[in-house]
Amino acid sequence: MPSHDVMPNMDLYQPVQVEDALALADRLADRGWLVGGGQDTYGWLKDRAKSVEAMIDLSGIESLRGIRETADGLEIGALTTLTEVANSPVIQSSYSVLSSAAGKVASPQIRNIGTLGGNVSQDVRCWYYRRGLDCYRAGGNLCYADTPEGMNREHSLFNVSRCVAANPSDTAPALVALDATMVIQSVGGERTVAAEDFFVGPANDIQNTTTIRPGEILTSVRIPSTWANATFYFEKVADRNVWDFPLVNVAAAFKMSGDSIEDSRIVCGAVECKPHRVTNVENAIRGQAKSASTADSVKELATEGARALAHNGYKIPLMQNLVKRAISG
Repeated sequence: MPSHDVMPNMDLYQPVQVEDALALADRLADRGWLVGGGQDTYGWLKDRAKSVEAMIDLSGIESLRGIRETADGLEIGALTTLTEVANSPVIQSSYSVLSSAAGKVASPQIRNIGTLGGNVSQDVRCWYYRRGLDCYRAGGNLCYADTPEGMNREHSLFNVSRCVAANPSDTAPALVALDATMVIQSVGGERTVAAEDFFVGPANDIQNTTTIRPGEILTSVRIPSTWANATFYFEKVADRNVWDFPLVNVAAAFKMSGDSIEDSRIVCGAVECKPHRVTNVENAIRGQAKSASTADSVKELATEGARALAHNGYKIPLMQNLVKRAISG
């Protein structure tokens, strides 16, 4: 029986040019594993929950790092570390919801290594799935978490279909709130996907949580100036202040006209397999004052359609109150 404490044997490729990485990704397809910071990767491989023939280490590709101002906003390389995103003066100044979110990921040590691309591309963290059980997401015919006896305290409230695991990313809701665009490359060229469409739920794809397919690499994230200098809010609730995934988080952006909300984006994480945008709340507060009374009047709209599992019902009032705080804060 293989040890769960030792990395399996595999080939290692360390390209320094995007073109070489794309050629490797194309040739190896689903037999290769792309790795940036590796914070999500190594646990999967060490525990033997997934296996591949080769690892493609992207960390030596300098062109995939850095934060660049463009004519219409920013472009952030996928290998830019979370610490760099959190500490960037331009992001802090104009898009602070993203710097706040990046600064709440895990711990300082992990943020120093973990990348923006990795944080948005990580797989769900359901322990049944991660320990190699044959659940729906792993090709089986059962969701172990969606049972009366299942350990589902951290799982989804919305849009479950065979799988109830939740998206664990802190930066993903912020990118959706900013109307970001994900830049994906392959040997066939470049395609772009709106951040809101980059993440997919189990009803559309039970095996993948993003639109990235074998042979493709997420190379950068583009943030338009649309929401630059808006009024932002980010809050994360977790069991511990550091080194932990969210129980629920919220990222919000508000365009104000005087005291009134002209437009908004309110997105919650860890309540669905993808970032959950609460469009009914956005519509309800348009033209209203950004105040505690407005927030209190719409907070219950945030959880319309939620389905609590045996042990995650606490997420409903938690999500309502985070949305309320975002509007009134």
